[in-house]
Amino acid sequence: MNRKVLLSVVCAAFVLCPGKSVFAQNDTTAHKSRLTIGGYGEAVYSHHFYSDNVFRYSHADRYKDAPGYGRVDIPHAVIMSGYDFGRGWSVGTEIEFEHGGVEAAVERETEETGEFEQEIERGGEVALEQFWVQKSFGKHLNIRAGHIVVPVSMTNNNHTPNMFFGVYRPEGENTIMPCTWHETGVSVWGQGGAFRYEVQLLPSLNSNLFNDAGWVHNGSASPYEFRPANGISSAARVDWTGIDGLRLSLSGYVGNSFSNDITTMVYSETSRYYGAKGTVIIGAFDFAYRNRRLTVRGNADYGHLGDAALISSRNKNQTTMTGNPYPHTTVGEVAWDAGIEAGVNLLAWGNSRGKLYLFGRYDHYDSFVPAEGLTDVEWAERQCVSAGINYCPLPEIAIKAEGGVRLLASQFNSEPFVAVGVTWTGFFKN
Repeated sequence: MNRKVLLSVVCAAFVLCPGKSVFAQNDTTAHKSRLTIGGYGEAVYSHHFYSDNVFRYSHADRYKDAPGYGRVDIPHAVIMSGYDFGRGWSVGTEIEFEHGGVEAAVERETEETGEFEQEIERGGEVALEQFWVQKSFGKHLNIRAGHIVVPVSMTNNNHTPNMFFGVYRPEGENTIMPCTWHETGVSVWGQGGAFRYEVQLLPSLNSNLFNDAGWVHNGSASPYEFRPANGISSAARVDWTGIDGLRLSLSGYVGNSFSNDITTMVYSETSRYYGAKGTVIIGAFDFAYRNRRLTVRGNADYGHLGDAALISSRNKNQTTMTGNPYPHTTVGEVAWDAGIEAGVNLLAWGNSRGKLYLFGRYDHYDSFVPAEGLTDVEWAERQCVSAGINYCPLPEIAIKAEGGVRLLASQFNSEPFVAVGVTWTGFFKN
């Protein structure tokens, strides 16, 4: 049975069957209220003690003594809602405003000719990250269809700000793959004993949007009013929680990315692109351990892109006509990252209800390991070392401060930074 037929069968089963509802991604318990409303958000100030010039890697000596720059940002502001209709049917939505959303306006220019002008007053994004209907048959089997989170890697499955110590999300995973990764598809998930499983069918990534700095990070995006779905991909995740406080997880993704765009290219047998698939394979391991005093989290991810040299050639030679949304860069055959963070709650030895974590984090990643015949992008391999504090006066609130440095190959300048932020994560009604 091919994937398109399998997707149709799963959708039919979803529509025809009855059970028990859920809203939270990892929750199998019934809700106290039919309506669930919540969200999370972050407000951040950061100062970077290095240049943000686009030539800072190609001409590193020119920018060695750059004064740096500061930024304020609202990386994520999210509203979540869900409703339990009963008899196992439920819905969930998540709307995210990234970097403050988008502010656009039409104004009339009074000092010139009186013409109307359209202006973007503030950059940002508004994204529908979740929008699904679910049928639950109990904790062992649930079927969810709609716009869903792809639970591949530590950060995608644990992306709220109370699930990482840094002011920003861990940068290794946030660099080489979509984050938060969300697609329109079908998910089957459940829990039995110490194991939780999830299997998904999704539209494939788009290799035209791959690049050297972020590997497949932008591949789930679409500049159009729809998402091309010429191919179907699969994702899966298994979590084990058999020891109190410990979670061990494996996740992965596989799918073909070539020619999954607005125009489906058909190549003749004489074309160098004939038979190219651009198969993306991602494997990930992550873990978390937590007790009253100590929290440790870590991850390791490895990704491989088939036909990377062909995709690089095609992407670099795409049309440069005005409005073309593609990056026109080469893309690595392999990308990988590994990271670990640990925090000690300094208030655990007292009677305080709050928490004060002193933490450290280390990331090492490379977004571009070249295929044969391609030139390496040496600045794509980076290490990032940071440390800081998280003060949590309540479980839902965290005030964060972090300082660190990003280390590149010796011919490039190091990139030190500091950042502070305030975050919240919680439910108003549950």
